[in-house]
Amino acid sequence: MANTSSRTLRLLSLLQTHRYWPGAELADRLEVSVRTLRRDIDRLRELGYPVEASRGVDGGYQLAPGAALPPLVLDDEEAVALAVGLQTAAQGGVAGIAESSVRALAKVVQVMPPRLRHRVDALRAMTVPAGWGSSGPSVDPGDLTVLAQACRDTERLEFGYTSASGERTERHVEPLRLVPLGRRWYLVAYDLTRHDWRSFRLDRLDRPRSTAARFRPRELPAEDAAAFVRAGIGQVPAPHTVEVLVEAPAAVVREQVGRWGTVEDAGGGRCLLRMKSDSLDWPTMALGGLGADFTVLSPPELLDHVRSWARTFSRATGPTGHD
Repeated sequence: MANTSSRTLRLLSLLQTHRYWPGAELADRLEVSVRTLRRDIDRLRELGYPVEASRGVDGGYQLAPGAALPPLVLDDEEAVALAVGLQTAAQGGVAGIAESSVRALAKVVQVMPPRLRHRVDALRAMTVPAGWGSSGPSVDPGDLTVLAQACRDTERLEFGYTSASGERTERHVEPLRLVPLGRRWYLVAYDLTRHDWRSFRLDRLDRPRSTAARFRPRELPAEDAAAFVRAGIGQVPAPHTVEVLVEAPAAVVREQVGRWGTVEDAGGGRCLLRMKSDSLDWPTMALGGLGADFTVLSPPELLDHVRSWARTFSRATGPTGHD
């Protein structure tokens, strides 16, 4: 018979499948008596796990949703699947998910045994992501994990960095936060060489490594890390400043466009949409997704870009053979 601690973990793992377990069947799976099973169930309840029980001949147990998320017990396959899923979500375009995914990924990898880390790395290396070609520069999930752990543990980092001009330097920093903004990831950190705060684009950063040297966090000269990154981006003019008159209410457009642009009410159920982008693909895609008529005010290149996309879609539909 397994010892009490390992048996309790096994019981928790079975209950976390969220299926209903008849008492006798659950006891057989654990190779214990029904009385011992009851004691193990009581032990889980004392630890905060909401285990529901039904009495009678066909009585059994099921784990119910609780007020807080209790610790989860994962087997090897579940742990690998979770890590890979978090890596994918970390690079996805779902608002509000990417940053949480990186934090969760850092926690999972921290406690994952080396043999499982190797499986995760191998699976990622042999998987080709099928994302949009214009979704932005890719960021290595392994780098994200290293950076997230350094931010969490307040450990100094070293990495290579290539500036917009192509100059490559070695950086030694005190990391504060990771910020997903637009289609890119940024690291907000205090640069120990330049003695000032900086935001670093992760797609220009390589070989991040912790020095294991701890530091006391400094005060950031901004409301938060996201505000610091936005202020820095605002000082660099984007290649394209888009202005479009949309035949839809401002509230509707604002809900769909979100943080990717600014929306002003233009009266008569219309609104003025402004966006900044380093590519015309993203504004064209966003405008197409609005499902409303629009007029391009600037730049002229966007009008040509929309026409090009229109011709491409028109060819894709082709003649239908119907009048």
